[in-house]
Amino acid sequence: MSRGVEWEIDPTLDRIRDLVDLLGSPQAAYPVIHVAGTNGKSSTARLIEALLRERGLRTGLYTSPELTTLRDRIAIDGEALSEEKFTETLNDVLPLVELIDDKHGVKLSFFEVLTAMAFAAFADAPVDVAVVEVGMGGTWDATNVADGTVAVVTPIGLDHTRYLGDTIEEIAGEKAGVIKEGSIAVLAQQPVAAAEVLLRRVAEVGAVAAREGIEFGVTSRDVAFGGQQIAIQGLHGRYDEIFLPLFGDHQASNAACALAAVEAFASGTATRGESNLESTTRIAPGETYIGGDEGQLDPALVRSGFAKSASPGRLEVVRTGPTVLVDAAHNPAGMAASVQTITEAFDFTRLIGVVAAFADKDVAGILEQLEPVLAEVVVTRNSSPRSMPPEELAEIAEGIFGPERVHLSERLDDAIDEAIGLAEETGEYQGAGVLITGSAATVGDARTLLRVGDK
Repeated sequence: MSRGVEWEIDPTLDRIRDLVDLLGSPQAAYPVIHVAGTNGKSSTARLIEALLRERGLRTGLYTSPELTTLRDRIAIDGEALSEEKFTETLNDVLPLVELIDDKHGVKLSFFEVLTAMAFAAFADAPVDVAVVEVGMGGTWDATNVADGTVAVVTPIGLDHTRYLGDTIEEIAGEKAGVIKEGSIAVLAQQPVAAAEVLLRRVAEVGAVAAREGIEFGVTSRDVAFGGQQIAIQGLHGRYDEIFLPLFGDHQASNAACALAAVEAFASGTATRGESNLESTTRIAPGETYIGGDEGQLDPALVRSGFAKSASPGRLEVVRTGPTVLVDAAHNPAGMAASVQTITEAFDFTRLIGVVAAFADKDVAGILEQLEPVLAEVVVTRNSSPRSMPPEELAEIAEGIFGPERVHLSERLDDAIDEAIGLAEETGEYQGAGVLITGSAATVGDARTLLRVGDK
């Protein structure tokens, strides 16, 4: 962690490329499904990995940020690296890291070193396929030394504008860097400006595009106990009666993208057909991807894989009586999706928020999305040094909620206790709830405090 963050160093892949070269290019030892985008990356990556593992493949999964321990970021066959394996991998990589530090006269960043560790651990396992989530952006992200056979781009919005640009087009241009020559690009529904940039990249590098809402997508969706029941039209066929233990339209969309990515990976070839997906004529790079039924995955495996899936920290119920949700939404677009889902899937009569957010985020935009669904909000801090001071957060919140609905607590544990007390004030426990949100760091801290996962 003392090595600092990559955006404080000039953007380049030279350092990480030199490091993986010394390691023997482990990222080339297995196929990679690369996941970029603004919102939904981690959930989509986890859903892809769940489907691949259900098909009997040994998987590597690299996601960020962690919720509890740094080891959570690197998983093999669904299990985070053990403390022993994590330490062993770090010790194997560090001597080479120091050589690269000396060569470039600047230290490799924390994320560059961790990315190299993930690639090395996956090669050592060895895995059959790695699902790799971009840290930030795409073109200059350390993970982009890997060439994904399938590149997934989840919805793009305004986030990290200080580093990626302050327009959708600029941000999409950075994300588009994960789309490589000959790859299949699975594109979630996008703002028009972002879609144009992504499709231009597809044409420029000779990739093939599969677009949500055109070549694949969710065809039906119903709220169900503990999640939702969905049907998906994939690239190679229709998949019905899927139970997804995740809430919200955005998670159904993530599932559709995950399914299309696994179909594309499994088929290995792009085909062209009419909108009914019956034709299987091979197509040239740069055209859109439409498959045929002959490439359909086993529907039973799709159902069982999705049924076993999870996305920790994404509208996750961590306590009942009253219901306590944790959600890692950290920008206005992500929070809007969370609020829509809460309204659809939960019957709260009184919902109290606990919010701690990073100072470099659009905090006002986040709070504006929350205001209609929260009766009151407790503002606090998380354990990250990037956390906005509670006094500053309270001032912003009071301008949106009004002073009478805003409470300030210096500590997250105290804030959670206060919010639970506020939720229970009416005595209507069945309709009372608490939402802890604002960043992944907030959610990780809350899960630790509430002992989520403890046996």
